[in-house]
Amino acid sequence: MRVLAGLFLIFIVIISVGIWSNHSLKTSTEELIGNIDEIEQNLQNGQLDAAQQKFQELEKFWEEKSKWWPVILDHQEMDNIEFSMARTGAFLEKESIHLIWGELAELRLMIKHIPEKESFNIQNIF
Repeated sequence: MRVLAGLFLIFIVIISVGIWSNHSLKTSTEELIGNIDEIEQNLQNGQLDAAQQKFQELEKFWEEKSKWWPVILDHQEMDNIEFSMARTGAFLEKESIHLIWGELAELRLMIKHIPEKESFNIQNIF
């Protein structure tokens, strides 16, 4: 009976950690996407300096939140996001507005894909 209780406790802990990690990923990605939205609004209004400042905040937030992500995410996806962020930063510095828009769209898609890929559903099980 103790073994069964112990296994049940371990099962509950694993499920709880999974739910917590999915919630944390979703919350982080929503905030990252919100920052991207603000950058796009600044670009649309012609406020390149404000967009650069918001991008620096996005980079800081990414550095803070992405520290624990390698534990549960594929490293290739994280590398792709970091490469995209580096390109976006370079385009902002060179004021290549058209290239920035494309890179922000790609960055948004990659970030949005993370919680969808890691969520617990039938498609991810099979």
